[in-house]
Amino acid sequence: MVQEQTYTRVFTLEEAMHQASGHSTKCRFIAGGTDMMVNKFQGNDTTLHFIDITRIKELKGIYVENNYLRIGALSTLDELKHSEVIQKEFPLLLEAAHSVGSPLIRRTATLGGNILCENRCIYFNQSEWWREAVGYCLKCSGNVCIATGGKKACFSEFASDTAPALISMHAQVKLLSTEGERLIPLEDLYSGDGVKPKTIDNSTILAEIRLPLYQNFKYAFKKLRLRESLEFTSLTTAVCLNDHDRLRIVLGGIDPKPIVIDAKRDDDKEELIKTALKKGRAVENDMFSRSYRREMIRVFLTNCFKHIET
Repeated sequence: MVQEQTYTRVFTLEEAMHQASGHSTKCRFIAGGTDMMVNKFQGNDTTLHFIDITRIKELKGIYVENNYLRIGALSTLDELKHSEVIQKEFPLLLEAAHSVGSPLIRRTATLGGNILCENRCIYFNQSEWWREAVGYCLKCSGNVCIATGGKKACFSEFASDTAPALISMHAQVKLLSTEGERLIPLEDLYSGDGVKPKTIDNSTILAEIRLPLYQNFKYAFKKLRLRESLEFTSLTTAVCLNDHDRLRIVLGGIDPKPIVIDAKRDDDKEELIKTALKKGRAVENDMFSRSYRREMIRVFLTNCFKHIET
């Protein structure tokens, strides 16, 4: 029996919350949809009720308040480059945003959507008939991880490029649900479970991203992918140093969640690289081999450390 699917456009947060409470299962908020709709067409997304939030004004805008830059989650990746504050204080975010997709995608894709981008795996991000032929994996209701042969854990890769950059700059996010609003560090949004990689449910809205101003960040950003445009990451590396000599390293694409390492400027860099290699749980589920991506962690971090010291 074919289940009914609905699409509802809302104009206020109150409407959005009402619709979400009415469809507490199988609902999802949608804005740019550049990633979500591909998954829907491939059968990887079984959402029955889409709630279009693109017209909600409270989720838009970029402005400064109380020593924080506040970015509405519906700001597109392309719009970020027009903000003078982001150009001056957070060029790392611009570089990360520019690494996403193509110019056409960046004009549609939102910052909030990229932060919430679904984890990826070459055994999952395929058509329905392909996944059925090879055998369903843990992420699509199967009983085994095809990449590892294990039955307990899914190692789909954390795929956002803007999130590692934001986390390296100590970003926070504001979340809205029927229970109210809360502010959490961005890294706490990710669970590390490849099947359910977010710590929030689909009826929660990511409303805003906040970044601390006047940190005088020095940064380096690297992304590994087969082609310069369109490709999702196989390894994203963001390294940030603030004016208090606090160093933060964030890696994406090699684990179901971002790898975060806090350190000091003078800490032994070789030990930091070893820590990154130990934390990352890369498996054979990418176009690049596990061994190659692990080697590139060392290469990227070595180059990043040199860059921020110049």
